[in-house]
Order: sequence, then C-alpha cells, then structure tokens
Amino acid sequence: MDARTGKKIRLGRILNPVSGRTIIVAASHAVLTGAPSGLKNNSEMKKRLGQLAGANGIMLAPGSVEKIEEIFIGREKPSLVIHMDWKSFGRPIFTPGTEGISEGNISELTTVENAVSSGADAIMTYLYVGHKDNKLEKEEIQRNARLAAECSKYGIILIIEPRAVDDYVDKSQVENAKLLAWYCRMAAEIGADVVKCIWPGDIKAYEKIASETTVPLVLAGGSASDDRILETMELAHMAVQAGGAGVMFGRRIYSSISPAAVLAGLSAVVHEGATAKAGAKIFSDLVNKTS
Repeated sequence: MDARTGKKIRLGRILNPVSGRTIIVAASHAVLTGAPSGLKNNSEMKKRLGQLAGANGIMLAPGSVEKIEEIFIGREKPSLVIHMDWKSFGRPIFTPGTEGISEGNISELTTVENAVSSGADAIMTYLYVGHKDNKLEKEEIQRNARLAAECSKYGIILIIEPRAVDDYVDKSQVENAKLLAWYCRMAAEIGADVVKCIWPGDIKAYEKIASETTVPLVLAGGSASDDRILETMELAHMAVQAGGAGVMFGRRIYSSISPAAVLAGLSAVVHEGATAKAGAKIFSDLVNKTS
C-alpha cells in the first residue's frame, strides 16, 4: 500500500466510474475577482452549492471550506477540490504592475498537506507559460513540479490549468490549438492527473488538444446566463465528443436561476451522452416545474 492507492481512490471519485467523465463546479472566483453573482455571501453559497450533490466535485478557495463544509459530508456528496492559487494575471480592474507589462505573479493560498487534512480529493493550480522574463518562467515550472511531487507523496489528485501569460490581452493565444496542446501536454508531463483547458474556438481544435494530452482533459467554462443555456450544453457536448473527460464550469452553473437544473442537463450530456438540445430541455423542464 502506498500513495498511488490514494491517487486511484480519489481519481475514482473525481471521474465517474461508469462514464469516465466528470463535472466539477468551480466556485472559487471570489478570491480572484470579488464576490460573484450567486455566491455573494455564506447563505447564498450554502443554498446554491448545496443543490449540487450530483456534481463530481466542487472547487473552493481554502477560506470558504469551513463555512459550507456540510455540503461535502456523505457518501453521495461531491468531492472537495481546493483552489490553491491567488494570481494577479488577468484582473478586470486594478491590474498591478508597470503599464504595458502584462507579467503577473502567483501565490499559493495553502499547502498540499493542509488540503489533504481538510478531506480534499484534489487541488487545482495554474501553470502560466510564455513569460518574457525567463526567471519567472523557470519559477513557475519549478512551482508546479514541486506541487506534483507533494501530491504524489500524499496521494491527492493534481489538476493543472495551463494558461498563456498574455491570453487575457491577446486572443490569438487563446484560440491557438497548437499552443494550447503544447501547454496541456506540458502540464501532464509535469505530473498533472487532470488538465483543465480553456475553449480554443472550435471542436477540431479541442480534439487536437485532447488527443495530445496524456491525462483526462476537462473544459473551463467562462461566464454565461440562463438565456444562453444551449451554449453551455453545446460546449459540454463538443468537449466530450472531442475526447475530453468532462467540464469544470463555474458561473455557468452557480449563477443560474437553478444550479440544480443546469447540473441535471449537464449530467445527461456529459455522463449519458445526451445531445445539447436534450440537456437544455432538461434544464427548461426543471425550471418550469419549480416556478
């Protein structure tokens, strides 16, 4: 018996053992951008995230865990995923640093040991690549390699989200399948058990990324609204059709009028192979039933 057993057990909770796919709700945006719609306070967090028992995981920043820890207690409840990082990259307001220089920095909010002691099955960290300063690039690679080693020691799952340093200001670095495939493979080679990837623009590009990433690939969500629910379901459908292992959506779920209804639709698409239209109908039917 060793830490590899822990990895296998925890990955079996993160990935549905039947479908081999996952739906993780990313609910840690407040540490980066302030209180988001739907999660303004502890009461909203408990109410909205408490509807998501069918999710494979819910990701929180360390400071939120004890405030809503009861939503993770029980055999059928979601896995706890700890968001490890604060970052200064891509702030919508008050971006620190020298004007014209987009280099940012990252600080870890907790340790892998603390994440394990809290009962987490996984942590998620960023990997920012493409620094103009080679020293920053080196430090970021070393930081991720250290976290990979610590996760292997404790038997906890490591999710890495690779990003281009300039992707918030240069869209060509987002919708670039060759670049994203390289970064995602880099994350896997460093030691990620799961890689989180932003949408590169079309299904063929995502298929290339998934085919070259040697661990399960999950899709980041971005923002949306209930009048774009079909878009949410289409993104999830394209991601799994392209060979991805599911989604890691946040605002698309918890900012909805009914997070439970969004999750139900996504579960049909991701785990059962339903069409995007079928997933959107599940959402609409559940919302109409409760309204």
